[in-house]
Amino acid sequence: MPQRLILVAKVKSPHLGSTLREVMPLFLDRGWSVTGEPGLEEAWRLARLDPARLAIDLDLGMAEDRADLCLVLGGDGTLLYAARRVGQRGTPILGINLGSLGFLTAHPVSGAKLAVEAFLAGTLVPDVRPLLEVELWRQGLLLARQNVLNDAVLAKGALARIMDMRLSIGDQQAGPIKADGLIVSTPTGSTAYALSAGGPIMHPSLEAFVIAPICPHTLTLRPSVVPAAMPITITLMDAEDAHLTLDGQVGHRVVPGDEVRLRQAQTRITLLQRPGLDFFALLQQKLHWGDR
Repeated sequence: MPQRLILVAKVKSPHLGSTLREVMPLFLDRGWSVTGEPGLEEAWRLARLDPARLAIDLDLGMAEDRADLCLVLGGDGTLLYAARRVGQRGTPILGINLGSLGFLTAHPVSGAKLAVEAFLAGTLVPDVRPLLEVELWRQGLLLARQNVLNDAVLAKGALARIMDMRLSIGDQQAGPIKADGLIVSTPTGSTAYALSAGGPIMHPSLEAFVIAPICPHTLTLRPSVVPAAMPITITLMDAEDAHLTLDGQVGHRVVPGDEVRLRQAQTRITLLQRPGLDFFALLQQKLHWGDR
């Protein structure tokens, strides 16, 4: 049975066609089967690849056994999408950065072929990341449940009044919070929205979560780091227009009385990284530490 590749890509990237042309023969010549979403056909054609070798499937092979690899060609948003759709099934993810930042897609497009060759040679290292399980409850009914790799954000609309929330961590009340919103972030997501809200940068191997208020009414209310073993509950007491956004891609309307319950998920995501990847060197590169 041929090995299976799930291809997830940013179809609007100007680098997609050339990257496909460079890396896909490494899989196709070895007999791999390739599955992707609708929209990839044009880039596949521009890469002068055989159309018969690309299977189009809206469900990205969900009906089949776990794939051997998910290749992500895009930015961190593309990888977050792939993590939700494919990575939670246990398929390891190799991210090639076609964008500009790329904390998660740490392999640059200039080294795309080298990264794939390293995977095929078995020299890439698994980087296992914890997930945050998020539930939205209303009057005792579960409305939504999703695991996130980066963060869950409870925030108000652009013109709405400040939000009134109650926060509990484990079995302890963390007090009422008045703010424009609240971010709960994994270590992976600590370099995303939580960082903009003044949160700390966390090493991705830590078993902890960041709770970061957005524009708090009390200036002494600062971001906190809590153990991953302690569940978090946010109760919305008062708000005009509130939404829960998961990994910046899936949104749910939230009304007063709703509870957002968060805890460490049982499943994890596996990213494939080059050996010796230096997290702090990556921070210096992406955040331009030391530049004047």
